[in-house]
Amino acid sequence: MKKIILVMSIVLLVALVMWLIMQFNNGTGQSGKTEYQASNRDEEISIVDMDDLENQAAAVIPVGGMGYIQGGAETESTMRRNETAFDMVDIYPRVMTGVNEPDIKTSILGIDISLPVIAAPAAAHGLAHVSAEAGTARGVAVSGTIMSVSTYASSTLAQIAAAGAGAPQWFQLYLTKDDKANRQLIQNAQDLGYRAIILTVDAPVGGNRFRDVRNNFKFPLELPNVPRASGKTQGQGIGQIFAAAKNVLTPYDVMYVKSMTKLPVIVKGIMHPDDAEVAIVAGADAIWVSNHGGRQLDGGPAAFEVLEEVAQQVNKRVPIIFDSGIRRGQHIFKAIAMGADVVAIGRPVIYGLALGGWRGVVSVFDYLKQDLRRVMWLAGTQTVEEIKKVDLRPHCVTVQCGEI
Repeated sequence: MKKIILVMSIVLLVALVMWLIMQFNNGTGQSGKTEYQASNRDEEISIVDMDDLENQAAAVIPVGGMGYIQGGAETESTMRRNETAFDMVDIYPRVMTGVNEPDIKTSILGIDISLPVIAAPAAAHGLAHVSAEAGTARGVAVSGTIMSVSTYASSTLAQIAAAGAGAPQWFQLYLTKDDKANRQLIQNAQDLGYRAIILTVDAPVGGNRFRDVRNNFKFPLELPNVPRASGKTQGQGIGQIFAAAKNVLTPYDVMYVKSMTKLPVIVKGIMHPDDAEVAIVAGADAIWVSNHGGRQLDGGPAAFEVLEEVAQQVNKRVPIIFDSGIRRGQHIFKAIAMGADVVAIGRPVIYGLALGGWRGVVSVFDYLKQDLRRVMWLAGTQTVEEIKKVDLRPHCVTVQCGEI
């Protein structure tokens, strides 16, 4: 009898150890699951308010993955400011303007798009949906706009290009410490038909993301475009992955990337007018104003708060792309009126992907198309170019309006 009890105890102990190992390797922050189960939905989604998508997506994206997508740095104060900053200015309603069915089409770097909104680069769409970036690319292509693809995508650049079926795509580059690997990444993107290189310069180290730490989040899937010399990505946190990238950046890195490609080079992560000037002098073909969605430096300003300053410094020498906090038509309108040529969305695209696959991505862009047209109509602007001439009104919270 004692031997039987001893054997059973050993079996149970071994089973417990194996279960704990699988939980650790899974790294999703979820109890009781041994495999990461991303959504496989395939349907159009109904959107009343873009903010609703976050809670809806949380019901289908595993906890660790959702925390990574949703979260920002530290207390997330800057992330929250990215959305509330748009309330600092108001749009004057205009009447009797003769506006009829506003035209939301525009272009950026010689590419015609159906609305002034593109998909921002974001890592690991496979956390949200089994189709990953390939699914996103299909939805973005159907929507008639540009797909930006991260080095840290969970689909290969070839898979994403194929899913886009010739639609315009840009490649976001995180430089590695290996010059040969950098050259191969850029050449691969160029050979596959990507039409610009986005050099991200605001992530020399990863932000201190409390949600990821609390969830003990590690990527449960491989990021296939990261050069092998940078090490394994599956089972690693974003901080470890950033640490393997080049983390000392200078204006010469813009020149370095320019020397390796004939494609336009967009410098992403600009939050100060002086940095915009440095980037342009170094050869940037476009400036991307962004604070990485509030995921890097907490305690900094909202991206929208600095957009006008940067735009004044750029002075129309190169196009400006803007992201961080865009959720509705009035945000798009205000960003363009403040100096952006187009805006980009990140989290809403991923939430749409999780809730409906490529069709959900189309639903997100359709919502923004309709909402932007409505705002333009009520503000008396017929075209995107007319939005750029609009003066916004400082938002007054008291009887006497002071400076913002």
